[in-house]
Amino acid sequence: MPWHARLDLNYRLETDRCVARHQHTGPLRILQSLYPEGDAICHNVLVHPPGGLVGGDTLDIQVRVEPGAHGLITTPGATRFYRSAGEQALQNTQIHVAAGGRMEWLPTEALCYNQCLAENRVRFTLEPGAELIGWDVTAFGLPQANQPFVQGNFCQHLELPGVWLERGRIDASDSRLMDSPLGLAGHKCMASIFFLAGSKLDNARRSAALDIARQVIDGHVLHDTAGATSPDGQVVVVRVLAPLVEPAMDLMKQVWAAWRAHFWQLSGHKPRIWAM
Repeated sequence: MPWHARLDLNYRLETDRCVARHQHTGPLRILQSLYPEGDAICHNVLVHPPGGLVGGDTLDIQVRVEPGAHGLITTPGATRFYRSAGEQALQNTQIHVAAGGRMEWLPTEALCYNQCLAENRVRFTLEPGAELIGWDVTAFGLPQANQPFVQGNFCQHLELPGVWLERGRIDASDSRLMDSPLGLAGHKCMASIFFLAGSKLDNARRSAALDIARQVIDGHVLHDTAGATSPDGQVVVVRVLAPLVEPAMDLMKQVWAAWRAHFWQLSGHKPRIWAM
């Protein structure tokens, strides 16, 4: 029987403290709210107890950030898309940030096992004055365990409606896509970190964000396969290809800390779960 799980998570200010209120159906939870940076920013760890998705499974994550609230969500481990017998597995995430709200969407990687049929869909809706830093990291197969991704397909969908849409399908059997220099060039991990705004960014703020990201990239081991761009006045993106997850995630964390300081004047206070 397939698993169907849903989590509704709402961040709101209650007497100057950002509080997370949530409801769930099925095996999808958040752990205790943490405040390592003080009451203004609520950190949560999203947990899916089964540990992965098989064909027919659906995870539905709904997040709303109320005016002036600031939430941060991460996960304790990879979202695993296992082999499917024919049905698709879906993780569907929708995040709405109200005016003046801030959100940090920082899950660990999506891991595509051989013969998986999966889609990871994330849709962001930001009201004017809302801002978000998020990332999306995807790994294919288990190269260190000699379990390559040679069958199956994966669809990635990232969207800020009416502003920015990235949707691509990775077919494991497409050797030109997987191995060609015009595709993934044999890399087993692709990752993006993005800053999204509900209003057009000031040109100076936007240009500085690109400069800061490029400085981080220039000093990183993945500098040859990473780049920063701004496809719209509300979007700044860094993309990278890597042979493994770890160097890609390291770059994501460095850019995240740099953008946090630039956009919000906050230190890169890493969630505690990242040290485990």
